[in-house]
Amino acid sequence: MEETIDEIVQWLQERVHEAGVNGLLVGLSGGLDSAVVAHLIQRAFPENSLGVMMPLNTKPQDMEHADKVIKSSGINGMTIDLTETHQIMYSTISDQLKQKNAFKEENDQLAGANLRARLRMSTLYTISAHYHYLVVGTDNASEWYTGYFTKYGDGGVDILPLVEFTKQEVREMGQYLGVPDDILSKKPSADLWEGQTDEDEMGTTYDKIDAYLKGEEIPEQDKEIIDKMHQSTAHKREPLKKFHRS
Repeated sequence: MEETIDEIVQWLQERVHEAGVNGLLVGLSGGLDSAVVAHLIQRAFPENSLGVMMPLNTKPQDMEHADKVIKSSGINGMTIDLTETHQIMYSTISDQLKQKNAFKEENDQLAGANLRARLRMSTLYTISAHYHYLVVGTDNASEWYTGYFTKYGDGGVDILPLVEFTKQEVREMGQYLGVPDDILSKKPSADLWEGQTDEDEMGTTYDKIDAYLKGEEIPEQDKEIIDKMHQSTAHKREPLKKFHRS
């Protein structure tokens, strides 16, 4: 594990030097993946790493967990509350859609949730411009394969250090790095709406996705869910399509 972590830390340092920037930052949700990234980037740049907490109608426990990560990793911290910003922006957009008879109630929750993720992305890049840091993503192999991230939201980052590792491998990495136990054991959630959990939304579990990626046998129902997610989210993993003149 130490060799793996050292390899990731060296890779992070190389990316920063290659880009000619000063350091790295990550959005801290209070969840496992961002906690592991916080510990990794602090190892890579002890004085030039930043964890940004961006509450948006967020449960107090999640902010407590994010604060624990600041302390356990030793990373610098910052908090930007986006609750009011999201409320104003989404209500303004919704009002205009309603005037055009284009507002769809069935799309309301997801549209609002994706705006949350994209506001957080915009916040991180605004901060990174001042610090001259790269924005580090938290997607693991399971999330990347299934497309379980918001395009131009939490998927809008500069580098992805965990994308080759399954959720279980990230958890093991977190144990080694000293991520607090209550974060290691909590249910994964993207904090998109109240009570939301990743596995409930996906309809399968990370354990089954991890097993599938390793080539192990899983129930056919779960395999179908995973395959469908992978196919329907291909556009998130592919380069932007461009028109080419003939």
